Amino acid sequence: MLSDPACLGNAPTDAAEALFDPEFWRNRNELTSVSRGRGSAWFIADGVRQWVLRHYRRGGWIARLVHDRYLWTGEARVRAFAEWRLLESLSRRGLPVPQPVAARYQRSGLLYRCDLITQRIQGAEPFSEMLGRDVVPESTWRALGAAVGRLHRAGVDHADLNAHNLLLDGRGAVTVIDFDRGRMRVPGAWTARNLQRLRRSLAKLARELPADRYTEQHWQWFVAGYDAEIELESP
Repeated sequence: MLSDPACLGNAPTDAAEALFDPEFWRNRNELTSVSRGRGSAWFIADGVRQWVLRHYRRGGWIARLVHDRYLWTGEARVRAFAEWRLLESLSRRGLPVPQPVAARYQRSGLLYRCDLITQRIQGAEPFSEMLGRDVVPESTWRALGAAVGRLHRAGVDHADLNAHNLLLDGRGAVTVIDFDRGRMRVPGAWTARNLQRLRRSLAKLARELPADRYTEQHWQWFVAGYDAEIELESP
């Protein structure tokens, strides 16, 4: 298990494996809600602790065969550990990502399963939900672009940049989540691929929304915020 003792706080360290068991938290009345999808996420709260517990699940056709198991190729390549280490490095640098709390894997022969706990961003919601509810102002589009630009300027390749993985809190602060398969890279064409993936995500959402929710002007505001950040001196 990987963990940050400062983040664990008064968590029950005598039962480390239980930290990753939703039923453990449910029995303590600290499981507040569940988010469904390809990767299940449970929200944990006790008044002080505010966490997100995520169990790694596969997508695509292979999920029908091994929905939450991965081929063992060594501890260094465990997906939850790789994401924990990346988030730990990025959060120490003050980049807009959640702070990692703990990660673990369970190996069985040539396969393993894994889980990750991160700090929950209080009062935050996915940008996709905000976009579905109302027209988003220019300042928010620029803030989103700037947040992605900060990550790219630092060399962070997000493998699944989409509107669901951009969170905004009540102050308009942006946090980028879900860095499974993310990595550090030298500048290159991958930055454009990240942006193209996000743009496709927005276009897909827009098909189910009123025409004024997402237009070319909105994307240009995003790009303006992104470019302004990219042009700054590298950290």
